[in-house]
Amino acid sequence: MYHNPVLLKKSVDDLVTNPDGIYVDCTFGGGGHSREILSRLSEKGKLYSFDQDLDALKNTIEDERFTLINQNFRFLENALFIYGVTQVDGVLADLGVSSHQFDEADRGFSTRSDAPLDMRMNVMQLLDAKKIINEYEEDDIANILFQYGEIRESRKLAREIVQARKNKPIETTEELKKVFSYIPQFKQNKVYAQIFQAIRIEVNQELEALKEMLLQAHRILKPGGRLVVISYHSLEDRLVKRFLKNGMFEGEPERDIYGNFAKTFELLQTKATIPSSEEIDENSRARSAKLRTGIKL
Repeated sequence: MYHNPVLLKKSVDDLVTNPDGIYVDCTFGGGGHSREILSRLSEKGKLYSFDQDLDALKNTIEDERFTLINQNFRFLENALFIYGVTQVDGVLADLGVSSHQFDEADRGFSTRSDAPLDMRMNVMQLLDAKKIINEYEEDDIANILFQYGEIRESRKLAREIVQARKNKPIETTEELKKVFSYIPQFKQNKVYAQIFQAIRIEVNQELEALKEMLLQAHRILKPGGRLVVISYHSLEDRLVKRFLKNGMFEGEPERDIYGNFAKTFELLQTKATIPSSEEIDENSRARSAKLRTGIKL
């Protein structure tokens, strides 16, 4: 299976309220969410799906109501405009890395396989993990590890990387892991996962792309339209939670004399929806998923 979609029924239940409507799947992947959305639409309904990964194009759906756009979802608004679409009824985004990307060893996403330091979701872009590890300044690497991996010892780890690359370039995932072989074994898997997450986010500019997509999704949604986002780590979830709450990513909104502020979304549920224990048993990658849904006011 290319990708086992998380919270499939719940996310599409939240999303599709008008069978004749226009919907967007920002993260097509294996097409699981898109196929479920199409099953809820009438002959008049339309679905536009995005994916920047060339591998995902092989999963396209033969359906007159469906259009697959090979673009990063940060270009959501302009890409839809090309198709004459300026307003939609719902936007879905299932963030993070697909099962396929993790399982394809040569992509370099997984800590379990020895592979070139790549981690690009769009293999056509120039920036990859090898360039970051071997060419970024020590302070920049430390900041990436701290901000995107939430690693307290980020400066020490960055120093180790810079010291190691003086001897020879660090070119594979195993070579990167060996730089930190001194870390106690019981902590290694967690630290490796944090390091890989941080580098991957920098390679793909994931948080900046997410912010741009959320802002554009709000602009193109009709009043009453739904924004449904599934996130997999706290950095993503904090951005989504704050945006749905007050339309901002940082700071506080302006309030009137009564302390009220202009909301952009109404939350469908006050708390995030998480997968059931049964779904986690079937798909271990679901364990960190959080689903949030906003209704545009």
